[in-house]
Order: sequence, then structure tokens, then C-alpha cells
Amino acid sequence: MARPSTTTRQIAFINAAHTATHYSLLILATAVLSMVQQEGSPFGRDYGPVLALGTAMFVLYGVGALPMGWLAERVGRQRLMLGFFLGTGGCMAAAGLTNSPFWLAAALGGMGSFAAIYHPIGTAMLVEAAGDKVGRAVGLNGVFGNLGVATAPVATAFLAQAAGWRWAFIVPGLLCVVIGLFYAREAPVDMTAGRGPARPFPPIPPAIVRRAVVVLMAIAAASGLVFNAFTLLLPKLMEERLAMAPGLLPIIGGLAFLATLCGGLTQFTVGRMIDRLTLRRVFLPLAVAQMPLMLALSFAQGPVVLPLAAALAASIFGQVTVNETMTARYIAPALRVRLYSWRFFIGFLGAAAAAPLVGALHKATGNLAAALLVLAGFSAVTLVCALFFPDRREELQPHLWGAAPAE
Repeated sequence: MARPSTTTRQIAFINAAHTATHYSLLILATAVLSMVQQEGSPFGRDYGPVLALGTAMFVLYGVGALPMGWLAERVGRQRLMLGFFLGTGGCMAAAGLTNSPFWLAAALGGMGSFAAIYHPIGTAMLVEAAGDKVGRAVGLNGVFGNLGVATAPVATAFLAQAAGWRWAFIVPGLLCVVIGLFYAREAPVDMTAGRGPARPFPPIPPAIVRRAVVVLMAIAAASGLVFNAFTLLLPKLMEERLAMAPGLLPIIGGLAFLATLCGGLTQFTVGRMIDRLTLRRVFLPLAVAQMPLMLALSFAQGPVVLPLAAALAASIFGQVTVNETMTARYIAPALRVRLYSWRFFIGFLGAAAAAPLVGALHKATGNLAAALLVLAGFSAVTLVCALFFPDRREELQPHLWGAAPAE
């Protein structure tokens, strides 16, 4: 059997890094359910304050994305990706060894700062390698990211139940470091080498580019909060609405896994649709569905919660694939890493507000209904963005941009 090409192996590592990124950020969301059940826990017995210990993680995850374009020019993308694997994994394992709220927050903050490397750097490398099939590549990469989102609650629940919450951080942290050691053996590679002569980026009218960038930044702020808050509150939602007994932690993780699995399947489907349809025609139906689903889930009880959560995950995660492809279609390659850095910086600042927001609203009301209602309001912003985004056939036939009117 022929050995996979260097570019193929690089893409495999990029996809693995996407899984590790989202997995690492969601361990606390399920581990907290075990941490607050333990007598004499150094972290307290209240869900909201312990969840809020992840705030620094998301803040540094967002702020850390900003300088990645600058760092990539000086250090190199592959060295940064190596730092991602070793740093994220090391801090993840360290979080499982802490014995105070301060040191847990510090370890999580360090993990967030290293995890910030992935999206600006890994996504830019992936898009370069994809060529004309950006939608398919980003969609498949989104499936790997969603695999991290989906497996984090179920794997964390089983590890916490079987060996204690500490091992829920230590085991995946060590695995991430091991993957990094394999990545360190990879030779540097030009990600565009395997796809033939590069097609020059089309001359898109500046007014359209500005409009696309404004929408991208607005989406980043709103969807960053919605995505992160939904994935954080999902295990607790399953506990409140479907499995209230403390001994059912693995079942809670399994229910969260089933809901988010639908998001992963949607990302793969959306990725293929994007290569055949304009972005707005894929984005708009997903945005239309999000707010009513969020409102319905805020009031739902019993078995109907699972299909509602699955449909909402499909809407939220499907939009991620659309948003990442927007940059590839409207921004020239030389500027992509910089724009990805700004976009993820803005998005993850919104994401950083998710943990304190969910924690505070849950503490004030005793349930997650208020948090879901607030997220429904932010979903309205996403819908406005979908309505405002350009709908241009030139996206699918880039050679037509040269003769395209501004609007």
C-alpha cells in the first residue's frame, strides 16, 4: 500500500488538531457535573461558579488568535502547530492535577492560549491545500471539529465516572502530546504543491468585499457566543430535562453526544452543498431555523428535548462551515491568515462571555431557560447577517468577477 503523501498527512494532523481544539474546550462543561458532587470538593458545590472558572480559557483563546498572522510570518505555521499540540495537551493534563480554583483556572487559561493557534493557522493551511474544493475540505474538517464537540461530553462523563474527573483532563491531554510528538517528525511541506498550478485570485469589487467582511465580523461576534454557550450548557440541559439522577452522568454524556453528532453530519452535508450553491442560499435556511428552535428548547421538557437539541446543533454547526468558506471565497490568500486571526479574535471574545453568562443566569434562575432565551436574541443577529450577505453567482464561477458590477 502506498504511503500517504506529505500533504495528505499534514491535512490529517490539521483535522486531528481541530478535534483536539474543541474537545479540550468542552471538558469542563461535563467534568463540572462530577466535580460539584464530591464531598469536600476544593472547587465548591455550585455549578455556575465552577463553570465560570473556564472564562480565562475562552478569553485567551480569543485574544491569542489575534497575533497568529504576525507569528506565522516569523516562526512558521508548522512550528506553531507543533506548539499547539504540545502546549494544549500539556496544559490539559496539568488541569487534572490542580487542587484549587486559581490553579484550575490558570491551567485552563494556558490551554486556551495554546488552542488559539489552531483556527487562524490550521484553517489557512487547509484552505490553501483545498484548491477549488474549499467547501468539501472545510466541511470534512468541520466534521472533525464537531467530533471533538460530540465526544467531549461522553468521554469526559465515562472517564469521570470510572476514574474521577481528574483523568478526564489527563488522558486526552497526554494523547494530544503524543500526537504532537508524531507531528514533530513531519517534514515542512508546501500545502499548495499537490493541487497543480495556482489559479489567480479574482478581482472582486471592493464594495462587495467590504460588505462580506462586515457580515463576517458581525457573525463572528454573535455566533461565537451562541456556539460556545450552546455546547457548554448542553450536558447540564440533558441533566435537567432528561436525566436528573447524579449517577446517570454517562447517560447525560451520551445524550449530548447524540445531539451534537447531528451537527457533525450537517457540516459534512453543508460542505458539499457549498461547492454547488452560493453561500447565502446555504446560510439563510440554517439561520432562519436557529431562533425558533432556541425558543422551543428553552421551554421544552422530556423526550422532545433531544430532537430539538439535535436540530439546533445542526443549525449552529452547519453555519460554521459556511462562515469559514466565506473568507476563502472573498479574501485574497495573502490576507487570509490575518483576517482569520481577526475573525476568530472577535468570535472567541463573544465565546468568552458564554461561561459567565450561562453560569450567572443558571445561578439566578436555577435552570437554563433564561440562558436559552438570551441566545435566541443573539440568533436574530445571525439571521440579519444571513439576509445581508452577498448572493453572487460569481462565487461558483470566479472568472466572472472581472466583469461583475459592484452590486
